[in-house]
Amino acid sequence: MRVMVFAKAAEGSKLEGPPTPEMLEAFAAMDRFTEELVKAGVFVAAAGLKNDPQSKRIVIDGAARTILDGPFAETRELVVGFSIWEVKDMDEAVAWAKRAPNAMPGKCEMEIRPFYEAADLAEYITPEELSASRGGERGKLGVA
Repeated sequence: MRVMVFAKAAEGSKLEGPPTPEMLEAFAAMDRFTEELVKAGVFVAAAGLKNDPQSKRIVIDGAARTILDGPFAETRELVVGFSIWEVKDMDEAVAWAKRAPNAMPGKCEMEIRPFYEAADLAEYITPEELSASRGGERGKLGVA
């Protein structure tokens, strides 16, 4: 089972200026944790996400598209990073998440969401349709 783990910002946390020694140690702890995931065969990918003027949010309302420029002020829902893990089940994903260090000061949240896999669509699509090529490139992770 593949899951995406979202790291959400802590209320009031901002990365301004050079990192403090405490932040550098938190980043090092996250690197050590990532190495554990790699050695266990769980790690697929991960990255931190910027919240700066390059960030964009697209609001879709029917045919209309509204573009909002970052940075975004509401931290409580702001995704600051993600990981993709390959685990046997959600219990294993939760066990790993409980071991994750906090890379930012204060309280933060993680959210774990399973990927849709092709097998999840079996009720709606025949095995032949699932195995048929849909054309085009689907990327390294594959897409259900």
